[in-house]
Amino acid sequence: MKLGAKEASMEVDAISTGSLGLDIALGIGGLPRGRIIEIYGPESSGKTTLALHAIAEAQKSGGTCAFVDAEHALDPSYARKLGVNVDDLLVSQPDTGEQALEITDTLVRSGAIDVLVVDSVAALVPRAELEGEMGDSHVG
Repeated sequence: MKLGAKEASMEVDAISTGSLGLDIALGIGGLPRGRIIEIYGPESSGKTTLALHAIAEAQKSGGTCAFVDAEHALDPSYARKLGVNVDDLLVSQPDTGEQALEITDTLVRSGAIDVLVVDSVAALVPRAELEGEMGDSHVG
């Protein structure tokens, strides 16, 4: 079967980004449910804001959401202003990259989470790097 064949097309559930223009540009009405999405951009370009909008939209439709705050920078009052129900939001602030990935793995395997945000991948610092001495070299 070729990818261009009509039989190869599949219906994908989407979670709105909270922006009609972006939902239309994505082609399916939002972010695909059940997929890994990386939002990439320079500092202060709106990555976290976009993720919080997606959480708010998922919560509006009864979804359960989690936020792994590796940067320890989540502002609950800002999230609330964007429409996030912070009382129902599962939040974790791991100390190491390994902890963040363990939490993420557990949540994904549970199948109970509709949107899971890891903010940010760049802040996932390995335990060895945190516990090492200044000047120690680390492989990887």
